[in-house]
Amino acid sequence: MPLTPLDIHNKEFARRLRGYDEDQVNEFLDQIIKDYEAMIRENKELQNMVAASQDKLGHFSNIEETLSKTIIVAQEAADELRGNAKKEAQLIVKEAEKNADRIINDALSKSRKVALEVEELKKQATIYRARFRALIETQMELLTQDGWDTLENREPRGIEA
Repeated sequence: MPLTPLDIHNKEFARRLRGYDEDQVNEFLDQIIKDYEAMIRENKELQNMVAASQDKLGHFSNIEETLSKTIIVAQEAADELRGNAKKEAQLIVKEAEKNADRIINDALSKSRKVALEVEELKKQATIYRARFRALIETQMELLTQDGWDTLENREPRGIEA
């Protein structure tokens, strides 16, 4: 067990003949007590500083660990977000391609339908022109026949003048 300043202060030495000078011994012991007390205080201060440093080190170690975990979680979240965005972009592209295909197919279908209608109208116009021409030709033939001249020169019947 280490000595305390009080142990040094209370130490009594036996007296002998021709011993050391008592005043010098007491002065030396007083100096030892002062130095020893100073060493004990300094030791306690150093122990307190070490304890505070260890507390800070523990605190900073916890912060470092928390930051490391946070960075890992943030990286994982960013990776997951990037993956989700990539999947969503692929889905959007696929949906857009489907819509584009549908729009193109609809346009082609309408185009074919319009082309068929145009062809049908052309046929009907050709038929109408042919019939109209035939009608006009028939009417022209009727107009050019000799019977019209005799009708114009005839007197109406049953009407007396």
